[in-house]
Amino acid sequence: MENRIEIGNLKIDNALYALVKNEIAPGTGIDADSFWTAFDEIVKELAPENRLLLEKRDFLQQQIDAWHLERKGEPIDHEAYSAFLTDIGYLVPEGDDFIVITENVDLEIALIAGPQLVVPVDNARYALNATNARWGSFYDALYGTDVIDETDGATRGDAYNPVRGAKVIAYTEQFLDEVVSLESESFSDITKFFLKTIDTKLQLRATLRSEKEVGLEDPSKLVGFTQDGDDLSSILFQNHGLHIEVKIDREHPIGKAHPAGVADVILESAITTIQDCEDSVAAVDAEDKVRVYSNWNGIMKGTLETTFEKNGKMITRRLAPDKTYTAPDGSTFTLSGRSLLLIRNVGLHMYTDAVLTADGEEVPEGFLDAMITTFAAMHDLQGNGKCTNSKTGSVYIVKPKFHGPAEVDMTVRLFGKIEAALGLAPNTIKIGIMDEERRTTVNLKEVLRIASQRLVFINTGFLDRTGDEIHTSMAAGPMIPKTDIRNEPWMRAYEDWNVDIGIETGLPGITQIGKGMWTKPDEMAEMLETKVNHPMAGATTAWVPSPTAATLHAIHYHKVNVAKWLNELALRERASLSDLLTPPLLKERELSADEIQREMDNNAQGILGYVVRWVDQGIGCSKIPDINNVGLMEDRATLRISSQHIANWLHHGIVTKAQVTETFERMAKVVDKQNKEDPNYRNMSPNYEQSIAFQAALDLVFKGCDLPNGYTEFVLHPRRREVKSRDK
Repeated sequence: MENRIEIGNLKIDNALYALVKNEIAPGTGIDADSFWTAFDEIVKELAPENRLLLEKRDFLQQQIDAWHLERKGEPIDHEAYSAFLTDIGYLVPEGDDFIVITENVDLEIALIAGPQLVVPVDNARYALNATNARWGSFYDALYGTDVIDETDGATRGDAYNPVRGAKVIAYTEQFLDEVVSLESESFSDITKFFLKTIDTKLQLRATLRSEKEVGLEDPSKLVGFTQDGDDLSSILFQNHGLHIEVKIDREHPIGKAHPAGVADVILESAITTIQDCEDSVAAVDAEDKVRVYSNWNGIMKGTLETTFEKNGKMITRRLAPDKTYTAPDGSTFTLSGRSLLLIRNVGLHMYTDAVLTADGEEVPEGFLDAMITTFAAMHDLQGNGKCTNSKTGSVYIVKPKFHGPAEVDMTVRLFGKIEAALGLAPNTIKIGIMDEERRTTVNLKEVLRIASQRLVFINTGFLDRTGDEIHTSMAAGPMIPKTDIRNEPWMRAYEDWNVDIGIETGLPGITQIGKGMWTKPDEMAEMLETKVNHPMAGATTAWVPSPTAATLHAIHYHKVNVAKWLNELALRERASLSDLLTPPLLKERELSADEIQREMDNNAQGILGYVVRWVDQGIGCSKIPDINNVGLMEDRATLRISSQHIANWLHHGIVTKAQVTETFERMAKVVDKQNKEDPNYRNMSPNYEQSIAFQAALDLVFKGCDLPNGYTEFVLHPRRREVKSRDK
């Protein structure tokens, strides 16, 4: 085949080979051909097992479908259902208690509770922005969002509004009063900050409007400072492991108007960031994969940068430098200027043509992801890069869409073989396990047992988990409307079960326990009101859609001591397995024709809005207006829910194929109108037959019952390749 380099049993895309040879390999001590020879051996040994594991998924689904069909119309007997799932190997016996013993874990994962970003690594601008989101301006986050209302003249506009600015400062000072309290009075009363030695210890003091001098209620919360001559230029506080930096500059436009010269307050925000090769990326061929790997390699080497236009100015973005402070004891210390990075690889079901075997078969894409992303990370491990990511010598790979312990076991062995091939110490590669498929959820303790020396991360992802719930129980009956599913008992049990098992296996203080994404990037006031529930649920991290959201979500970790709260949660009983195995069925509930059509309209519009950008433009994740023009962050997980939900209703006769088609055609016009300002957009209407994106959207529904586990990639990838071929 043209543009292929043959090594052993592999045929490697020429551009991918060149990337590895010229950009990744130099400096690692391993040459490109040795790298590919080692990968060839891994593929030979483990690729057949990968196929068998996927066949097991299909076999189990067929068994579950048959069980439900035999009992059609009957309520689910939970005792019989659990016994059946055990008999077919879906549920595995739970073994003795154990404790996760992962070593060499960075503090950002093991001990610091805070926000987490997920960003498509194929977009250099976004990838760098997220990496640099470790620190964020609290003033900017408040000023630019709906957290601060626009009443009484506090409107947002192109020019700075001092009325709005005053509200921002008041909000900030109230926050500081709560988490970094003074002995008395308020931060709003301070006219000057200064340092003073008291009982041989340097402490922060402040002069108030009344000329009274006060200090901190807890002096230990001052951990650092910087000075401009004899004057303080920044003050660094620490609360619940997170830092707050108060910037002082009386020459700054904001500082000039502030009594104490405070120009900004900077919050430690995105403590960790997942650079994503999976659901937020549209990487369908070798060309796309080269871009993904190239950006990750550039980040690991510290060389990635990008130039773009913003507000009429050309901006070059590169990795942020570290931050240096003086401690109260006079010593100096440095804090990272960047998030600690994890890299999410694809799941077991994905295969890629970037590398083919001798007989033309695609290789498991997750194998290639793990091998190349680890190889690139060796620049960080060996100190070759301009910046440091892991200070403990670890590589953090997040793995999605596991179905049970056997799949985790193969992946753990895969990581071991990669370490041996690259000359890395055992357990250098850590694993973050996304608990987003039901077979992993119900077997979570045994999943974690297998990964107990590598584990750094478990989380709940209610989006994919809901899609899997619908597909797994497709034959059991029609589902309730999508918006009601989150209120069902299985969902609460799922969220609690994840934390309960995490506590039982000793994860606090060693790994992250995470919760899912806030999907409304413009609704920050609502996020502040509701997302505090995540740390209250025991999550040491939770996903947010932007650096601004990370800065605002950080507030919750200052207000909730997650470590203390986990101790409280350890006293409760484990969530119910019976609830976990109760699908959200419609049962006797009657839906009106209007309810059905509203649900259809909402799902179809969301599907089309996402698919048209994915297929036509290769955008894997973006803010998409919903049917009410509210911007929602969409990726393949949300697509999986909506498409599986309509497929379920179609399967059970709640809607007809003609109704689905009519709804999609009508909603296509809505989506076309919503995208009319996008010069790269291709209308789907009125030539629906000629629109590859529109046909892909229909395929997701009409083929939804037959798609393995309801995964959307089996439709999206060939359709995207069709568009790319057409546009060449």
